[in-house]
Amino acid sequence: MTRWAPGADKIQELLNAGDLQKVQGGDANGQPLLDKATRTLASSLALQKADADSAYTLAYDAARFACTALLAQQGLRPTTKGGHYAVEQAMRAQFQAHFRTFGTLRRRRNELEYPTAHDIGVGTEEAVEAHDSAAAIIEAAAKLLPHLQFF
Repeated sequence: MTRWAPGADKIQELLNAGDLQKVQGGDANGQPLLDKATRTLASSLALQKADADSAYTLAYDAARFACTALLAQQGLRPTTKGGHYAVEQAMRAQFQAHFRTFGTLRRRRNELEYPTAHDIGVGTEEAVEAHDSAAAIIEAAAKLLPHLQFF
């Protein structure tokens, strides 16, 4: 079997830079992370009306868990150096359009987590949009997961 072709150069670049690392054994099973993504998305939905900021952050976390599941399935994981941005770069390089909204979710989540004086929180509508984007990412990840091979 050959390794995943789209984005292979970018993945190798992220590995060489120490933004991603290789894993094996139980750490190379993406299903538990995908299951966690689904549970986290349900938590996001439960908070949409009561706490839209937290609902948004949980929707982002759900999407990130789904993306990290795809990396794990390939025997990869982000390092603390690469963090969430390495996940975004890997998804964009490998899966392009299916995960385009992940970057938007990540940047907005950063604005919520590290606000400036003029930043305001999200409203329910934005939390719903984040939930829908995360749900689409989880659905795409679930379809891709069984077809991935070790990098």
